[in-house]
Amino acid sequence: MSEGYLTLLDWRRRVADMYSGVRAKLPTDAPAAHALWRSTRDELFRAHPQSPLLESDRSTFRGLPYYDYDPRFAKRGRVRPLPEERYDVGTSTGGVIPFVRFGVVELDVGSLEIFWLDAYSGGVFLPFRDATAGKTTYGGGRYLLDTAKSADLGAIGDELVLDFNFAYHPSCRYDPKWVCPLAPLGNRVQVAIEAGERM
Repeated sequence: MSEGYLTLLDWRRRVADMYSGVRAKLPTDAPAAHALWRSTRDELFRAHPQSPLLESDRSTFRGLPYYDYDPRFAKRGRVRPLPEERYDVGTSTGGVIPFVRFGVVELDVGSLEIFWLDAYSGGVFLPFRDATAGKTTYGGGRYLLDTAKSADLGAIGDELVLDFNFAYHPSCRYDPKWVCPLAPLGNRVQVAIEAGERM
């Protein structure tokens, strides 16, 4: 049993290292940062014991599908504070996970609320669902930031780096055993964000 905890520790360490490498390349060489992100994720999904893929899918895995890098979807946003409000965000298994909404970013693709995970180890969380959901991306939405899991693109001054080319599916997209918070109603935008991970 302790082996599972140690492999999870290793997974999180590798993900943290990956995002550190990505931040070192952003924003000056975003395509190289994106290539690093993709290749590292593919290797983790293919070979790591904590891969979200079903065991039966790993032997035939050839890499995750992505949209080509598109600089139009590389955004930055200043967080406008909102009155803190506690939310129970619905999950892929029908349960809820407690979050605190503390701000919003206004982008040309729409407004997205920013949450703090009010359990676990805490962290900033930014899920979203766009017009590609259920068509070319997971129907429950994708994640842009999840700092509890080290998914953090950093900041430039007082603006968060919100590059949708790094948007990714939650683990429950691959295996229903994973419990994933889904994009709440306030984070559903009407435009198609054809960037990041796809189906």
